[in-house]
Amino acid sequence: MAESMSVQNLNLYYGDHQALKDITLDMPAGKVTAFIGPSGCGKSTLLRCLNRMNDRIDGCRVEGKVLLGKTDVYEKYDVYELRRRVGMVFQKPNPFPLSIYDNVTYGPRHYGHHSKAELDEIVETTLTGVGLWDEVKDKLDHSGLSLSGGQAQRLCIARALAVNPEVLLMDEPTSALDPISTGLVEELAVKVARDHTVIIVTHNMEQATRISSKCAFFYLGELVEAAPTPELFATPKDKRTEDYLTGRFG
Repeated sequence: MAESMSVQNLNLYYGDHQALKDITLDMPAGKVTAFIGPSGCGKSTLLRCLNRMNDRIDGCRVEGKVLLGKTDVYEKYDVYELRRRVGMVFQKPNPFPLSIYDNVTYGPRHYGHHSKAELDEIVETTLTGVGLWDEVKDKLDHSGLSLSGGQAQRLCIARALAVNPEVLLMDEPTSALDPISTGLVEELAVKVARDHTVIIVTHNMEQATRISSKCAFFYLGELVEAAPTPELFATPKDKRTEDYLTGRFG
């Protein structure tokens, strides 16, 4: 089941540098929320806060709340359980150097699914869900590294979905892909959002308009404004948003 996420008065520091400034934002359940803005504006930094990927960075400090439903994930919350519930897909496809089958079953095995029949079903269901089953069903023992870029990214999405997270984070998931693969991943993001909450960082404003229900514009570590996507693009309330959307900067 999809779950909402929200951040309240979130500040993030790398040492003395403040990278995020007092962000408050709701990301509704079962929808696609897009983060847009120029490079270095904080969108990927915020995305990584949502499943605590920033925990690994020396000198990183987070203040404020990050809520999964009503639970603050920074408040005595098990990070491994968090990453089961909030999956992530990165900019460059990063299959594990394992078979296609083992890529998909990596998470389920970690969380206690060991029956071959059960794992076989997870693999078929998940790969069918990402539109990859017919392409790879006869070579599940082949390395995940043998796939094309678009196939590899869909495999990474399948790997994230195999543990049935409530939220899927996508950090510019199509920036390394060709237009056809980009279209497939966009269709997949919309489909995934029927059962999961999807939060995507994108530089591609057309992509944001195609797939997201809500859009948030960031600039210099601040959330400038957030609104339903058609509204944000048609009638931005802040001049900085308008300037970015019309190509005056960024």
